[in-house]
Amino acid sequence: MIKSNSAPIGIFDSGIGGLTVAHKVKELMPNESMVYFGDIAHLPYGDKSAAAIQAYSIKVTDVLLQQGCKLILIACNSASSAAFELVKEYVGSKAKVFNVIDPVVNYVALNYSNKKIGLIGTKQTVGSKAYELKLFALNKSIILKSLATPLLVPMIEEGFFENKISHEIIDNYLKEEELQDIEALILGCTHYPLIKNEIVSFYKNEVDILDSASIVAEKLKEYLEENHLLSTKNQQRDRFLVSDKTASFEASAKMFFHDEVKLEQYAIWD
Repeated sequence: MIKSNSAPIGIFDSGIGGLTVAHKVKELMPNESMVYFGDIAHLPYGDKSAAAIQAYSIKVTDVLLQQGCKLILIACNSASSAAFELVKEYVGSKAKVFNVIDPVVNYVALNYSNKKIGLIGTKQTVGSKAYELKLFALNKSIILKSLATPLLVPMIEEGFFENKISHEIIDNYLKEEELQDIEALILGCTHYPLIKNEIVSFYKNEVDILDSASIVAEKLKEYLEENHLLSTKNQQRDRFLVSDKTASFEASAKMFFHDEVKLEQYAIWD
């Protein structure tokens, strides 16, 4: 795999969740150019079958490879749990593939040994037991309690956060028995940082809230530095591709990246 350090970073998700990770990547590595793909046509991935998520992920990965990406980040927990190994095999030596689960698992293993940790995520992420299996393999005696929270992604995609509706839904989920007496909570979906303040407020700062965006961005930077692939010049060539255009996605993208966002519809599902 020989890539120029000026080649872009490819990032994909089904919707706006991956933008939380993309934003942190750009904050930490402002010289990097980025190609973001939002597969809006199949939003959300979390309630799809593993086979469907794998098919979508390979299609989108192919687009990012065509753009010459030096690194591909699956910025979605559902796709990370269902399709990471398949995408990695498909990409081969053409680019490095990252997911948003492994960096968080390693962080938790390092900092919360012998502790009780909670996890909220989509049905796909929770049902896959990806976090449990990876933590168990590291043998850190961490008790992980997971809760599927399927209403949160559509709620966030529709712009319902920081209001009465979101407060009630979030409070009802966080009061569930599985999440009692935890010392930290993993936000196991890249959409959830958008409601992080509400979750922090619920726990009154007594529980550590772990979102993947900063943790994953740090790991990407570490890899690029170690492999001499970190861009040394300001590229300013970010592109935002979508399989379908929606007003909510455009508004969310501009919230993170301001007027630099120009959505390009990329029809790959004909």
